[in-house]
Amino acid sequence: MLSIRTGFSLFFVCLFLLIGFTAAATDYWPTNGWRTSTPEEQGVDSKQLANLLERIKTQGNRIDSVTVIRNGYAVLDAYFYPFERDLKHNIYSVTKSFTSTLVGIALDRGEIKSVARPVLDFFPDRVVANLDDRKRAMTLEHLLTMRTGFDCADSYRHRWKGLWKMLNSPDWTQHVLDLPMRETPGQSFDYCNGASFLLSSILQTATKMRTFDYAKKHLFAPLGITDVAWPETPSGVTVGYGQMWLNPHDMAKLGWLFLNNGMWDGRQIVSPTWIKRATRPQVRATLFASYGYQWWHSASDYYMAVGYAGQFIFVLPKKNMVVVFTSDLVSRDFYTPRNLLTEFVIPAARSETSLPANPEQQQRLRARVASAEQSRPYIFGVSEPRNGAHTGCKHRER
Repeated sequence: MLSIRTGFSLFFVCLFLLIGFTAAATDYWPTNGWRTSTPEEQGVDSKQLANLLERIKTQGNRIDSVTVIRNGYAVLDAYFYPFERDLKHNIYSVTKSFTSTLVGIALDRGEIKSVARPVLDFFPDRVVANLDDRKRAMTLEHLLTMRTGFDCADSYRHRWKGLWKMLNSPDWTQHVLDLPMRETPGQSFDYCNGASFLLSSILQTATKMRTFDYAKKHLFAPLGITDVAWPETPSGVTVGYGQMWLNPHDMAKLGWLFLNNGMWDGRQIVSPTWIKRATRPQVRATLFASYGYQWWHSASDYYMAVGYAGQFIFVLPKKNMVVVFTSDLVSRDFYTPRNLLTEFVIPAARSETSLPANPEQQQRLRARVASAEQSRPYIFGVSEPRNGAHTGCKHRER
């Protein structure tokens, strides 16, 4: 028979292992801001990070910022002129991953009962056009995974034709619900901004709160996110598919929340079950290998929130790392952040323990960060979003 002392010892060992398994634990939470560290202290090679910044500058990539978080510490935080620390950036479709997280929170709280619930059940008072059995069968999960069956035509493959029609309609919710069906829901992936917008409309219906207000209360406030802009449609629905303006440090907080299985400073913000379902491959997709619940999944060991013009939150569980890029990339350079991640950042995370100090390369890295802040041949536009407008960060050639 085990002694009382032995029993307590085993209990605390098991508890420690459980905590280590379920969270990327560190000795603080970045609610009030990220602490910094030298790369080597977190097992990261300064030389690789310096090479990363050098590549961006020499190739003229229109990257606005790069933030690398390892073990909860910022080991790289670089801003390319004229974008500056603490400025908000239009994160475009990275917004979708925030909206999905809010759906998970509403599900955990019982405000939404199931992702299997038919979409039309959330709008019992609306008369919907092009109604057939396929549209009746569409569920919340079909919206989350972009398998709606809608004839949506609002992705890059359609030059955003359907998106502009939605933006110009007086009632975006009605416009999307009225879309004709192309196929049976669940049959195939078809990127549709309207589907993500409906998630916000459903949230407002289910929670009786504006989606932005719900986010402030249940997601942003616990994470210490206070400087955020997120417009609404002319009919008062938060633009769930995009147009959120956020700074890179707050973008990284969503990644850190997911890396910690939805836990933040002793509080379960969203359930580990949701984290797993949202980020696992659910369907083969365009752009990247697969898609979950408004999160993209690579064939490699990471998943990501992705936005137009090169906005990325990469989450790398095996490296205990979150990497954020903001950019204004033209279409042909869209994959540049992913390529920089795989060529420089992932190889830089060489060890799970500290590396020997490397003052020469650390100084070189500091010099590259300082150089990035100097003048570049384009100007960053920081206009605030307008209600319902498709605004973005724009650069103008001098």
